[in-house]
Amino acid sequence: MDLLQWLENWYFSMCDGGWEHLYGVKIDTLDNPGWMVLIDIADTPLEEKKFKVISRYTDDNDWIHCQVRDGKFDAGGDPSKLMEILKIFKEWAEA
Repeated sequence: MDLLQWLENWYFSMCDGGWEHLYGVKIDTLDNPGWMVLIDIADTPLEEKKFKVISRYTDDNDWIHCQVRDGKFDAGGDPSKLMEILKIFKEWAEA
């Protein structure tokens, strides 16, 4: 199963008639350029799960930062890092 299909399934599994009205998944672009991914984990089994911050910066064209804060998986990366961000979320969610 590819990462987007996995994310679709994860999102759908959180939808319970209420969660999806308050929370969700946001994937957007940054102007530096890059990707931003925000995935709400409040009121999910991941809410209390520990996450070790991932932060790598080589230069403006090679960077990634992932953390969990304020009830969200909050990640960003250069234009080539979208799939890596989703993979990090998937591996953490399934661990």
